[in-house]
Amino acid sequence: MNVLIISWIIFISIWAFLMMGYDKKQSKKRGRRIPEKTLWLFAIVGGGIGAYLGMMAFSHKTRHTEFRIGFLVLALLDIGIIIYLLGIGPFDMNSV
Repeated sequence: MNVLIISWIIFISIWAFLMMGYDKKQSKKRGRRIPEKTLWLFAIVGGGIGAYLGMMAFSHKTRHTEFRIGFLVLALLDIGIIIYLLGIGPFDMNSV
């Protein structure tokens, strides 16, 4: 089950990263954009890491405080979930 959840986070993060890149490209071309609701949805359901990295890599949505803070919090939450599921660090109950 842990592998499934971690795989989900990785998969959705890759999609979120790609979506941020595509949306930035479309914004430069004045093309059809990805709705902000969709970007948030992918970040919330496990793509926080990819959404945050995509935002930083493509300098996209960085002027929006809610994106900067929200995507960072979601990325940290996803990282925390991965660390917990891998049993690394202070959450490792087997080492107590």
